[in-house]
Amino acid sequence: NQVLEMFDHAYSNYMEHAYPADELMPLTCRGRVRGQEPSRGDVDDALGKFSLTLIDTLDTLVVLNKTKEFEEAVKKVIKDVNLDNDIVVSVFETNIRVLGGLLGGHSVAIMLKEKGEYMQWYNGELLHMAKELGYKLLPAFNTTSGLPYPRVNLKFGVRHPEARTGTESDTCTACAGTLILEFAALSRFTGTSIFEEYARKALDFIWEKRQRSSNLVGVTINIHTGDWVRKDSGVGAGIDSYYEYLLKAYVLLGDDSFLERFNTHYDAIMRYISQPPLLLDVHIHKPMLNARTWMDSLLAFFPGLQVLKGDIRPAIETHEMLYQVIKKHNFLPEAFTTDFRVHWAQHPLRPEFAESTYFLYKATGDPYYLEVGKTLIENLNKYARVPCGFAAMKDVRTGSHEDRMDSFFLAEMFKYLYLLFADKEDMIFDIEDYIFTTEAHLLPLWLSTTNQTVSKKNTSTEYTELDDSNFDWTCPNTQILFPNDPMFAQSIREPLKNVVDKSCPRGISRAEDSLGSGPKPPLRARDFMASNPEHLEILKKMGVSLIHLKDGRVQLVQHAVQAASSLDAEDGLRFMQEMIELSSQQQKEQQLPPRAVQIVSHPFFGRVVLTAGPAQFGMDLSKHKAGTRGFVAIIKPYNGCSEITNPEAVKDKIALMQRGQCMFAEKARNIQKAGAIGGIVIDDNEGSSSDTAPLFQMAGDGKNTDDITIPMLFLFNKEGNIILDAIREYEAVEVLLSDKAKDRATIFKGKMIPNYIFDSNLEMDNMDQKSSENDSHKPNSEEAPSESQDAGAVSEEPEGGGESSGVGDPDPLSPASTDSASVSMADEDPHASGPTEASALEPAHTPGDSQPQEQNTQTEANSKAHWDSKVQPMESILADWNEDIEAFEMMEKDEL
Repeated sequence: NQVLEMFDHAYSNYMEHAYPADELMPLTCRGRVRGQEPSRGDVDDALGKFSLTLIDTLDTLVVLNKTKEFEEAVKKVIKDVNLDNDIVVSVFETNIRVLGGLLGGHSVAIMLKEKGEYMQWYNGELLHMAKELGYKLLPAFNTTSGLPYPRVNLKFGVRHPEARTGTESDTCTACAGTLILEFAALSRFTGTSIFEEYARKALDFIWEKRQRSSNLVGVTINIHTGDWVRKDSGVGAGIDSYYEYLLKAYVLLGDDSFLERFNTHYDAIMRYISQPPLLLDVHIHKPMLNARTWMDSLLAFFPGLQVLKGDIRPAIETHEMLYQVIKKHNFLPEAFTTDFRVHWAQHPLRPEFAESTYFLYKATGDPYYLEVGKTLIENLNKYARVPCGFAAMKDVRTGSHEDRMDSFFLAEMFKYLYLLFADKEDMIFDIEDYIFTTEAHLLPLWLSTTNQTVSKKNTSTEYTELDDSNFDWTCPNTQILFPNDPMFAQSIREPLKNVVDKSCPRGISRAEDSLGSGPKPPLRARDFMASNPEHLEILKKMGVSLIHLKDGRVQLVQHAVQAASSLDAEDGLRFMQEMIELSSQQQKEQQLPPRAVQIVSHPFFGRVVLTAGPAQFGMDLSKHKAGTRGFVAIIKPYNGCSEITNPEAVKDKIALMQRGQCMFAEKARNIQKAGAIGGIVIDDNEGSSSDTAPLFQMAGDGKNTDDITIPMLFLFNKEGNIILDAIREYEAVEVLLSDKAKDRATIFKGKMIPNYIFDSNLEMDNMDQKSSENDSHKPNSEEAPSESQDAGAVSEEPEGGGESSGVGDPDPLSPASTDSASVSMADEDPHASGPTEASALEPAHTPGDSQPQEQNTQTEANSKAHWDSKVQPMESILADWNEDIEAFEMMEKDEL
């Protein structure tokens, strides 16, 4: 009854304030007429000045037992609607909403006429209009491929000079692949076979163009060449109803080829895209590699399709995940990330989730889904209801509205919600005699045996051989599917009930043990952790071995003959391919520039700058120009993988720790808890240096790292030892963590500066002999620390102590741009250019040169030098400072 009241509120306001316009604008209480309102882009292509909402709502009126209103509505459509408008419309939207609406209206009209009480005057007028519209859509199919143009002019077609369309070359897969139900029904109703033939040809072409190794299709295809334009693949926007129509075409038309195609695609979807409870887009040529990290709301239809397929478990899992998102935001955002944050905040009152809720209730009989439906009703009334209808949500986070009520809201939302709660006696006909189109229009199943003009079996296409289990339970009998286990659905939902609050999809996606889902899917590279013995065992089973190289990298090698079985060997090959793709992708994405660790205490005073690797979590030093300054302290335990036992020594200091044994983020959390203001992770790989190895950035642990607020930097072993040696010699060592080296004016601003900082005479004497050996005596030698050389990128960096790194490694490192000079003597005296500066300016030095030894010697010599000399004249000091400032202004333009 509540659904009926809500429908009346929406429908009556449309009829009163908007009809004959296409849609109601519920905030301003008027109709949306195309051309009279500001253009909304592609969204307006659904509007054709043909009273869209009324046509789309026709069969909903009969489902909701409003037969008198239906009869009046049909008379209005016949009398008022003109399909011959000079207007460009979407072929896809016009097909599913208008052609589908007319055919759905015709289907229930003849049913009511047959019953003898209503529609006795009806003589197929809606079908005649549908046929007229069908002919108006046919010019769009005038392509060599058979794929339709995305738009057509209702009056002039496509190629006509006045058509204002026909120049497009691309269309979405769903746009071309969501025609068969309406076009075949039109052919079966009228006996005119051309419509079904055109729709079949388009479907055949898409099938032939699928990616043969993955059996996936892309989002966008060139209608002339058949080339994939967008090569990502999922089950949401752009592809969704293509898959839906393959299965439903089999149900409606009885053609086995459609079922075989659907099952082939479905097997690929479950193999690559399904990561329960998530459904993530992948690349069709690289299906083990995710194409994006967010999902769109249109995929909410997929659990309903899985019910029709008979695959209930993943349907329950994905639906439950979506419901948790709804409980968090009141509605399903147009797009949300894998950790369930809002990506696109709009919600145009889409019905797909209600559709899946209805199908799951039909399949399981679980009253839980009635509670879900109740939540949907309450949220609509509480947040979307306005005096003149229901308004779309502009932002689910703020609850703001948009002046929009799409026709599908009346066509689908109320239909599914009513059917969810209706008992059999509430219906005036048997809904099981019909199949729903993607717009929830009703087409009778008896069409399968009527006017069959097309061969049922397409013998020209080859189908991949699939596991027989993939064909089990197709089109299940909902009466007997779960008669003995009313707790079945709950047992699957239970592990997922807090998935959104925990924001940890990766943990859930592989929680097969807790879900009891039988055989585990293959190990994915993104989930791999080298410290996990179970993962190492799986690698061994797949014939993959880990080799630790002398330079610290890890090499993965697969020998198929060593795999436990041919299936394991195939999984191993896929794992290797994914690891390569993942490593390559990580090199391209999120590359942060290196950071600086500057020793500012006596006797260095900012002269020593160590090149440090950044972290993808914690304080972003590029946004905190002052950096973080403090004395360093070595933590206990040194690996930082458990609670710090010397917090009194670490509090308000920058913690030093060793790499290894656990994730970087775990180390950060432990030292932050102990009161540290920053952290430096020192590589445990003896002899490693940014002179010879590419610099990496520290990745997170796959979880939310927003709780880490302190800066974290990574030093290779050689650079880390400089700080450790300084601690041994001077005890109190103060450092500055920053995005780039600071000049001393900045470092010591407001502090007492010892006179000897400015006395460079002794230093010049010490360096004079070596400086004369090279020609790097340039006034702007201060730029040396900023000279950046790309040292290349290594995809995987190993864990010390024999553990490996890479994706999901206990210390996952991602590549970052690197500096060829790992240690720079940031001497502000422009006339004293030592060997370190030379090495930075002359990258021709090889790792085999004696340069690093010279550098260490020079650092030691400088640090032990006699610093107490007489003060320079003030004019000289100011001149030095001005030159320094100019040099550092130049540095601002470059990375460290």
